[in-house]
Amino acid sequence: MKITFMGAGSTVFARNVIGDCMCAEALRDSTFALYDIDAKRLEESRVILEAMRTTKGGYGKIECYLGVEQRKDALRGANFVINAIQVGLYDPCTIIDFEVPKKYGLRQTIGDTLGIGGIMRALRTIPVMHDFATDMAEVCPDALFLNYTNPMAMLSGYMQRYTPVKTVGLCHSVQTCSRDLLKELGMEDKLEGRKELIAGINHMAWLLEIMDKDGNDLYPEIKSRIDEKIADPEFYDKVRLEYIKHFGYYCTESSEHNAEYNMFYIKDKYPELIKKYNIPLDEYPRRCVKQIEGWKKEYEEMLANGVKDHERSHEYASRIMESIVTGDPYKIGGNVLNTGHLITNLPENACVEVPCLVDGYGVHPCHVGALPVQCAAMNMTNINVQLLTIEAAATRKKEHIYQAAMLDPHTASELDIDTIKKMVDDLIDAHGDYLPKYN
Repeated sequence: MKITFMGAGSTVFARNVIGDCMCAEALRDSTFALYDIDAKRLEESRVILEAMRTTKGGYGKIECYLGVEQRKDALRGANFVINAIQVGLYDPCTIIDFEVPKKYGLRQTIGDTLGIGGIMRALRTIPVMHDFATDMAEVCPDALFLNYTNPMAMLSGYMQRYTPVKTVGLCHSVQTCSRDLLKELGMEDKLEGRKELIAGINHMAWLLEIMDKDGNDLYPEIKSRIDEKIADPEFYDKVRLEYIKHFGYYCTESSEHNAEYNMFYIKDKYPELIKKYNIPLDEYPRRCVKQIEGWKKEYEEMLANGVKDHERSHEYASRIMESIVTGDPYKIGGNVLNTGHLITNLPENACVEVPCLVDGYGVHPCHVGALPVQCAAMNMTNINVQLLTIEAAATRKKEHIYQAAMLDPHTASELDIDTIKKMVDDLIDAHGDYLPKYN
């Protein structure tokens, strides 16, 4: 079996996912094909993964492929393809995504999923993923594409609508959603045996049901505890608890993410909200710098002291592959096209995050039905931007980029239409060759 990792220079993530495969008897003897366009980072991943392979008994084989010229060979004959690329990296593209909007007074926290940062990230990533799909259709047409790259719904939605590649988008926020909520509210005693239902869109899927092991609804107790946490000046997950207050349900992704997915919290005319809700503006650039420095130190330590044994993580990828290979069923939260209206009050061409059953025949999304109307309405403010960004990538029409930005809730709550269009033009110019030409 062959498992190809696109963007293998993302060493920490490659180590986790491929390390997970090395922990699974059904996967450990695979050929692990590592692909990247950065020779240094690819070599770092090879060194670490070879050392891990040795600690795990020497099963399998690792192959490295560098650059566009070797991409098709990396994919040839693959059974599974894992995608973790970052087109344009932190420097220059993430810096551009934050600094250009900042000149117009538009502030962001993460900028990788929605907002103007998410739009630009999608537009520079989709052409690269389209090329992956073209190669896959030729050299591994039956492979399953496991996408981890953000913006999840835009990228997975494009692949699902405009390419023949079997694609599922994966995000670890589903696994940690209810656990984090119960822990932060001091309800750890309810963790064991809990039951939940989560559905919506990536980074804004809703915890629709949460019950203890005996089937008792936990939301009444949750709601009785949130005011005290929101009032705590040191507490940092306030936006999601505010969602419970005003929309009735908790959502999957962190408050620093969700603070920029709406028109409520980051507002130039209400600067006091930033402190009130502990919103970390410019968080992602800080995080990138810290991660780059942290990885350099960690890599040097591993070279000096050896690689510690890897314990299987909570990431879905290896579990999905193992389930398909063995036929043993496994449940995930997956990002899939809303075909057949899995969520009945969201559009069919939207990429939704719903429970999925995995078995020897692949990934099977489950029908959810209608979301609470207010939750669907919140999702639609994001889906509008996602669909227009995909449309821009598919048609290469600049007007759709303008429209995506104009309909983004945070951008539109801060800037007028003419300013939004000027900002988009400046961003396109600043990205240069990282973007295709738009007419």
